Amino acid sequence: MMKDNIVLIGMPGVGKSTVGVILAKVLGYQFMDADLLIQQEEGKLLREIIEERGTEGFIQVENRVNASIQAEHAIIATGGSVVYGAEAMAHLCDIGTVIYLKLPYPALDERLADIKGRGVVLKKGQNLRNLFEERSPLYERYADITIEEAGLNVEQTVERIIERLKS
Repeated sequence: MMKDNIVLIGMPGVGKSTVGVILAKVLGYQFMDADLLIQQEEGKLLREIIEERGTEGFIQVENRVNASIQAEHAIIATGGSVVYGAEAMAHLCDIGTVIYLKLPYPALDERLADIKGRGVVLKKGQNLRNLFEERSPLYERYADITIEEAGLNVEQTVERIIERLKS
């Protein structure tokens, strides 16, 4: 399996799906949204899976689905919590270049006014800042390329990714 996929990781709200769709069009790749794959396989919405199985149960499902993704020439947008799944991340690192879309906390906080409605995986008593601090080192660890999105619009983010992939 060639490493010709591009895997987008990062916090909810950084634009993984939006950037991914445009990147796929520009590069002539397929676009895959891992959250939609989970919903298809489980026949349920993400937030229903979280309600039924809890945070840990959801992470297990997410890990299983992401670890089994078969793709070639695809942009794969992952859910923000994918980095909790060791098998999923090992597989994604194997099949693709992992790109971390990074936004500073204040910008993220602005974008994520409705965090619960988005099916964001929060543990009891956890808020967005805790989540940001917990996940940031994981994103850093797995990233082949980090794109600092502060002050960039979607098109500029896509351009920056393409520049970094070429270099």
